[in-house]
Amino acid sequence: MPEPGAASGLLDVARRWAATLADTKGVTLPPEELEAVLLEVAQDAVGQAGSQHDGALLRFTALYAASPMGIALADPDGAIVEANLALGQLLGCSPDRLRGKHITDLGSTDHDVSRLAAGLAQVRAGRDRYQERMLLDHTEDGQLWTDVTLARLPGDRPGSIYPVLMVSDVNELHLLREQLLHQNVHDPLTGLPNASSFTTKLEAALGAGARDDIALVYLDVDGFKVINDGLGAGVGDQVLRGVANKLSAVFTGHHDGFVARLSGDGFAVLLRGELTATEVIRLVERALEDLNEPIYLGGHGIGVSASAGIVVRAAVEGGAAELLRAAEIALHRAKEAGKAQWMLFDPELDARDRGRYQLGAVIAGALENGEFSLIYQPTVKLARPDELAAVNAGLRWNHPEKGELGSEEFYPLAQTTGMTVPLGRWLLAESLAATARWRARLGDAAPDVCVRLPTRLAIDPDLVLLVKEQLDKHELPARALRLCTDRGSMLDPRGEVLDSLAVLADLGAQLVLTISGSADLEFIPQHRLPVRHVILSGPVVDALDTDEPAEADLRHLTQLITRARELHLRVGAEGVRTHEQATRLRQLGVVAARGPFVADSATGDEVDELIARHPRRQAG
Repeated sequence: MPEPGAASGLLDVARRWAATLADTKGVTLPPEELEAVLLEVAQDAVGQAGSQHDGALLRFTALYAASPMGIALADPDGAIVEANLALGQLLGCSPDRLRGKHITDLGSTDHDVSRLAAGLAQVRAGRDRYQERMLLDHTEDGQLWTDVTLARLPGDRPGSIYPVLMVSDVNELHLLREQLLHQNVHDPLTGLPNASSFTTKLEAALGAGARDDIALVYLDVDGFKVINDGLGAGVGDQVLRGVANKLSAVFTGHHDGFVARLSGDGFAVLLRGELTATEVIRLVERALEDLNEPIYLGGHGIGVSASAGIVVRAAVEGGAAELLRAAEIALHRAKEAGKAQWMLFDPELDARDRGRYQLGAVIAGALENGEFSLIYQPTVKLARPDELAAVNAGLRWNHPEKGELGSEEFYPLAQTTGMTVPLGRWLLAESLAATARWRARLGDAAPDVCVRLPTRLAIDPDLVLLVKEQLDKHELPARALRLCTDRGSMLDPRGEVLDSLAVLADLGAQLVLTISGSADLEFIPQHRLPVRHVILSGPVVDALDTDEPAEADLRHLTQLITRARELHLRVGAEGVRTHEQATRLRQLGVVAARGPFVADSATGDEVDELIARHPRRQAG
């Protein structure tokens, strides 16, 4: 800007306005005097503006120097002209060493250099500011995370701009954020990605446009509770770290292998690319073999085995939820098959299982809707086959779509869904109600009812109370009820079965034990069980269903019956198919039997007819 009076600018303005005002009505000064007055006013205005400019410049300089934020002023090309003390301290050098450097030279990596150059270009193009988090170089500490802002200052000439760089230190904040982010997606014990991270990775692998093959492997440490409870949680944690390391060593580096800890002792592996089931199985077998090698901790060589469920398919075949479900089902099948092995997901088997699971899921509703009924198996005396010794009560499901279903079709599902006890309670209540009707009509000639206790009901702590309530409700003597169980149920550690059965025997109920060998039979004297009847079952009975039974089978059966009679037990048999088989059993000392040689099953009405035709004449 020219000095006031050094150029014609102000003088021309004063003369122009003086001429204008001189022609205006009411102005009496001659043009020459008015011109001098206006020139003086203009010069005073310029002086005042200069004074304000100097003050603003001083304030900017003080702010620039004292700012805790690093600031660098650059020329239009981006070369640093001035840097404040804060920027020098931030980058580990004196401000003088920064002068002359180009702004882009401060970037730590090629990527950061490119972003600084892009920011300068945007500012020059008219953008008010450019902000980005990036790495700058520290003279001594290496890379430093910073928040960088590039802005523009106007120059003296119209349209000219000068870049200004402003930098704040966010290194600790960024590293803390990264640490928290890492903790959020990684398991703190093993360092592997966690379930959330695995789900994100899987969904990305199955996202739009995915064309790879996908392999998902679920692995679960067998019997980990034994390690954790037996040697302590600290040892268990070290074992899990060892498992994580071994799995990572096997799968990382193969087909973009991604290993994660899902929860507890459960792990997952995701593979993608050109895959075959054979190749994935080979990797899984190698992992299971490596896990079998003992891990030595505190002098203990800890062996670890694992089960694995495997799914291999094209990425376009379904979503993440379906894939996860398939892997989980395959893992369950591997464990059910004996653990320490793998199982490949079978779509056809899954389709069949889905139907079974759907059936199991609606048992509760079917019981409430009255779809279950009693089905009976008559037990006859072999010496007098026209007399009923007892009636064995069971359940039949009258399914609205699938028709009549036997207990073998739904009891395993009831065990899975927790419906065994409700079904058993209903069976007991309805059986005793039927017995009460028979006894009301026939008195002591009515047969006993025999109810086989499902394992879950046999171990129920309320079993005694339940039986007593039902007997009292129907005004039945306890001797009218036979409760049948097996050695496995009696040994179940989850309940006090032996005590419950002893109390029921004291009440008068008759206890029946199914046996298939000497171990089952010797269980009775070993625990002093109040058992009155034993029922031969399984192979020992099937062995007689031939024209010429093996001598060893006959000898075994004879020994069982002889030993049972020594213990003063009445011996019966189930699953007897033919009259010839029944005759042989009678000759060996069996007193009663049931099975197809009498009737496979009978409804309530059919049993009523049998009872009417063949009433029991004495206790069986």
